[in-house]
Amino acid sequence: MANSPSAKKRAKQAEKRRSHNASLRSMVRTYIKNVVKAIDAKDLDKARVAYTAAVPVIDRMADKGIIHKNKAARHKSRLNAHIKALGEAAAA
Repeated sequence: MANSPSAKKRAKQAEKRRSHNASLRSMVRTYIKNVVKAIDAKDLDKARVAYTAAVPVIDRMADKGIIHKNKAARHKSRLNAHIKALGEAAAA
């Protein structure tokens, strides 16, 4: 347990930052989940709209360090690949 005033303040700041970061991480997961749900429902238009909304959020969280840049790129790449496959399946 923190004893000095500065250690108490740092503990309070760390907890505040942790809860804020958790909220932002949850938001990213929700946006990703919306895209995945649209893909699973085979709804191409809704998937594209959800993906368009998710990309800036994913990039912003990567810039802030909430998620790693490679993880952000991986999510975007995989989601986009699924949407393209869905579009090709619909066209065929």
